[in-house]
Amino acid sequence: MMYRQSNFPVIVKTSRTMRVGKPPTPVMAFSSSSHIHQPSLRYAVLGAGFAGLSVVWHLLEHSPIDLHVRVDVIDEIGIGGGASGVSGGLIHPYSPKVKPLWLAAKCWEETLRLLSIAETNNGVVNQNSNVFIARRKGILRPVVSLKNMSVMNDNAQNSLASCRIQSINEDAARSLVPNLYVPSNLAFYMPDAVNIHPQGYLEALYLACETLAKEISSEGLGEKEINFQKRSIDHLLELEGEYDAVIVCLGARSTFLPELFGKLPLRTCRGIIAHLHLPDNIREEFLEHSPSILSDAWIAIQNPRNLYMGSTWEWKSCNYSQIVSMEEASKALEELIPKASAVYPNITKWAFDGARAGLRAMPPLTGNGSLPLLGQIDDLIGQTHKSKFWLFSGLGSRGLLYHAWLGKLMAHAVISCDEDVIPPELTSWRPKLIKKG
Repeated sequence: MMYRQSNFPVIVKTSRTMRVGKPPTPVMAFSSSSHIHQPSLRYAVLGAGFAGLSVVWHLLEHSPIDLHVRVDVIDEIGIGGGASGVSGGLIHPYSPKVKPLWLAAKCWEETLRLLSIAETNNGVVNQNSNVFIARRKGILRPVVSLKNMSVMNDNAQNSLASCRIQSINEDAARSLVPNLYVPSNLAFYMPDAVNIHPQGYLEALYLACETLAKEISSEGLGEKEINFQKRSIDHLLELEGEYDAVIVCLGARSTFLPELFGKLPLRTCRGIIAHLHLPDNIREEFLEHSPSILSDAWIAIQNPRNLYMGSTWEWKSCNYSQIVSMEEASKALEELIPKASAVYPNITKWAFDGARAGLRAMPPLTGNGSLPLLGQIDDLIGQTHKSKFWLFSGLGSRGLLYHAWLGKLMAHAVISCDEDVIPPELTSWRPKLIKKG
């Protein structure tokens, strides 16, 4: 399938004093396919999770069509090896009070677009498995407290047309999820919401990036390359001079880089997710059309007899390993099962099948909610250098909603070498840290 490429121009705004400098001058590179010298740009994207692969896709899609562009994806663990690969996979554009999040409609639209692109490659990634990319059965949120019911009801009346919210009673909710408990006799049903398989999605998205690079290159204009490097980066300045731009998309691991240590307003939080299955001797499975469930603990249905349940919250953790010990898993189940059983009592009949963990990078709370951090970070690095360094981090628990559109914005900023294309709400964290001359 051919993906349409937009020819995003390299434009430098001059309306204000620029921190970002001028666009890099493309060097000349020899193209073996066309046997001519072409202007060349090299980008390094650190991190192969939601943020990183979204940036990669959009760099390839929007970079000038006549340039030779090489994108190196660098991650010491692999695709989906961080928190992205073990997320719950529940996507919707609403807050806990069912109010649309910041620029929810645009974020939702771009996420569905990138998800569709990945789905076209799912058959290639998973030829011999039943791994799905997206389960489009909706999400159901039972109201468990009367505290904010009137506010939630009002918010639900103003839901997005692209992701509707229906207010339903317990009987209607049980027709979707048998044996569900709805203590207030009110639940909010989002039939357009989606549950994805994070690892399958990320692998398919990377393959889509490879396919896009090949298709653009085959047109005989500027060659596009993507390469994966499984290695660690101990210092950002290791990459100095090798790339025109370096985009740091390492999530919580960004905070461990020496150049950024103590400089980012991020809090780390380790979350454990449990995989449960229904034993063969029990027949009370979910229906094929049953939506996933949001409550104090969420339930992400994989199929009628398999689910993921999460998540725990261990603040200030520095452990970004996905591996969970039996002791950790036992404590996580002790915390999660009571929360899940408050709305789905039958969860106690399900058997534990394993657990994985991710270290999330949680951004600060602003007037627009908890928004990710974007922007150029040359000033934070301090030392004079030729390469331009950028940050895209702090997706927190909203990574799937924000990653597609913000990855597009980041790619546009990098290509044009202009931070002004990024909304100020996403760069406002920087003035608090950097003194202007």
